[in-house]
Amino acid sequence: MPISKKLALSDEQLEELMLTTWNMRIATLGPGTRINMTPMWFAWAGGRIYTYGRGQKVVNVRRNGTCTVVVDRNEKFPELQAAMFQGEAHVLETAEDEAADPYLEEIRVQMARKYNGGHGRPPVDDPAPNAATARGDNARWIVFEPDRLVTWDNFKLKDLRKK
Repeated sequence: MPISKKLALSDEQLEELMLTTWNMRIATLGPGTRINMTPMWFAWAGGRIYTYGRGQKVVNVRRNGTCTVVVDRNEKFPELQAAMFQGEAHVLETAEDEAADPYLEEIRVQMARKYNGGHGRPPVDDPAPNAATARGDNARWIVFEPDRLVTWDNFKLKDLRKK
């Protein structure tokens, strides 16, 4: 049964969720028929989701860019708010690809601020932009471009029950 559109997040709620939630879960197709699901830090700009990954996630996206991303918060069912995106991802393979991306500089600043102090170090007043760049065989930026979005805000369930 599809999720009622009455439970959907508003545009403002979606934006706030995407800019403040620390972890997403990205599902890619691994070797064979296995689904590989990984929690990752991320940023959001231009309707795209960016993450910096290394290893199997990058290999998976290179082989098949079809992905699903879930960003959610709260654990109790009546408080769950989430967005599920389906679409295609691609890897920024080179520094030239990174420079040509229209949102990556914004993403670098956003991630620096969002995760400031997140590695157990004290936060700083003005964090330097995230400097991650293509390195080695499999450390790369992944850009996810959704073509389908489903959201829900279970706080709205109580309003639906009243009607």
